[in-house]
Amino acid sequence: MSGFIEGVQRSQMVLFPERLEDWIGEDDLVRVVDLFVDELDLSGLGFVRSISARTGRPGYHPAVLLKLFIYGYLRP
Repeated sequence: MSGFIEGVQRSQMVLFPERLEDWIGEDDLVRVVDLFVDELDLSGLGFVRSISARTGRPGYHPAVLLKLFIYGYLRP
């Protein structure tokens, strides 16, 4: 996902001794959404900005935004 705003790696140790991966259960919905969106061909689905532009400030990767949208929609 180069050319887009990058977040912190999920395996990176942060302020607390645990990793973010340790806080999410193995069967949590967020893992399903993450894997589902990673397998999609965003360019083929019509995401015209799935390739970063060379000008201006980089935006968030469409896959990250789609993951947030789907997860938020599925949450009760």
